[in-house]
Amino acid sequence: MQRFTFDGAVRPFGAEGSWRFVTLPADVSDDIRSRPRPPRPGFGSLRVDVRLGGSSWSTSIFPDASSGCYVLPVKKAVRVAEGVDDGDAVTVELTLLE
Repeated sequence: MQRFTFDGAVRPFGAEGSWRFVTLPADVSDDIRSRPRPPRPGFGSLRVDVRLGGSSWSTSIFPDASSGCYVLPVKKAVRVAEGVDDGDAVTVELTLLE
């Protein structure tokens, strides 16, 4: 398992803005992308464990064609628990599970 710690801003996604994401830095995304792994079905999502402040959860990161980086969804329960809003800078600890 590979662990990464990085800073990023919470941002809405899509026209309705119901989803919120943190974009992984380019160097972290490149490192993740360069690691050999067996082929998976789907569109390149990877399972991860995440810690943001005092909250932790399991989810997947997804490649984002517009930025060329992976993006991390941040669910509403975490944003509320951590007092995080759009545009806020956060520190994320991410463990790649595959």
